[in-house]
Amino acid sequence: MKHWLWYFVSLMLLGGCALRGKDTSEPPTPLTSIEQQVELETVWERRAGSGHDKQFVSLRPAFVGGQVYLADRKGRVYALNTEDGEPLWDVNTRAPISAGVDAGEGLVVMGTSDGEVLALDMRDGAEVWRARVASEVLAVPRIDRGVVVVQSADGTLTGLDAASGERRWAFDRTMPALTLRGSSTPALAGGAVLAGFANGRLALLGVEQGRTAWELAIAEPRGRSELERMVDLDADPVIDGVTAYAVSYQGQVAAVDMRAGQIDWRRDMSAYAGLGVDFSQLYVTDDQSQVWGLSRRDGAALWKQDALRLRDLTAPVPFGDLVAVGDYEGYVHLLSRIDGDLVGRLRTDGRGIARLQAVGERLYVLGKRGLLTVLQVQSPDR
Repeated sequence: MKHWLWYFVSLMLLGGCALRGKDTSEPPTPLTSIEQQVELETVWERRAGSGHDKQFVSLRPAFVGGQVYLADRKGRVYALNTEDGEPLWDVNTRAPISAGVDAGEGLVVMGTSDGEVLALDMRDGAEVWRARVASEVLAVPRIDRGVVVVQSADGTLTGLDAASGERRWAFDRTMPALTLRGSSTPALAGGAVLAGFANGRLALLGVEQGRTAWELAIAEPRGRSELERMVDLDADPVIDGVTAYAVSYQGQVAAVDMRAGQIDWRRDMSAYAGLGVDFSQLYVTDDQSQVWGLSRRDGAALWKQDALRLRDLTAPVPFGDLVAVGDYEGYVHLLSRIDGDLVGRLRTDGRGIARLQAVGERLYVLGKRGLLTVLQVQSPDR
């Protein structure tokens, strides 16, 4: 009963956050003409199931060995050839998939609204196991070193044995009374798990045993009402070398020294869509769909792009010398990483863009109705 009450209140109060393009009293910024300095071309596109449209779930592709794996809300899972998008296999799990997918160690893993984790064989999609976890899964399960790490909506982090699905360890955190609808996906690196929680705290654990290395607050709740005190770490944390980056809703963005568990710098910022990192900058889409370029050294603002305000932007994705974001109308926008200027635009899925991922010289665009479009920058001689 408590879980469903939490879900209902969160959805009613914060539905505008996830559908900001249509539900806010202030309308989205209309697009204006730009000088197309960079042209995108479509390499291939493929409809892969029903997608998830306006539902509050986290679906994304996973890339392993020349193949891309993805799932839809209705339970279908697909494997495609990354070269041309040709189908390799597809299966119907008949599960309400709410988070997926990750792939590795011979498995494709995903979570469901029923609080289950599914593991399929990468070769043919055959089911290997199903395991029950604490509650609905809204963060993509991650796999590393024989462990599938799952973050449930109730704040529990669980490590499952990749071979059998049996529980190895669990890490519990109390949920605040009111939270955003969603969970950040843990980041894995070097045998460590970095996870953010709805109480504004970030924790580092060992992936094999679940032992805690450190835990610290990225943001502290402030204000009198539960709504004002929300500081969810809904944006996925990012690990780059020995530094981790995280941002909270109604809180702060911070750089953390992973070795010591200490904050190098932080600045006020409210975000839930996500972060992007390249060799010199940190990119943030804030809760107003304004895109920021910050210095990795001290968090200083290098530029801010507000021409896409309230367009329900995705996390920013570094893409060569560019930064890409997608919006609620299905447009991919290209920004200069130098000054944030808009230098290119292309429309893909008209229902909106769920996620962008850059792999090599290609940009994979997953639309909310299940259309996967692969783009690349058009060469100058064409």
